[in-house]
Amino acid sequence: MQPLIFKEILSVTMILFAIIDILGAIPVIIEMRQRAGHIESEKASVAVLVLMVAFLFVGNELLDIIGLD
Repeated sequence: MQPLIFKEILSVTMILFAIIDILGAIPVIIEMRQRAGHIESEKASVAVLVLMVAFLFVGNELLDIIGLD
């Protein structure tokens, strides 16, 4: 049972890394800091949490609407 859990965790981590694209977001974050100054990380974290929870509940329906599996 343990190797299966590790395999699933690794798979999810790889998928999230590809979606989030941390390295690709660095230039965007630098540009935002130059234009806006201070980035309010608390507000950004709350906004991301709300988006993730929303997609948790409506993500499958949204994918069905646009015809993706």
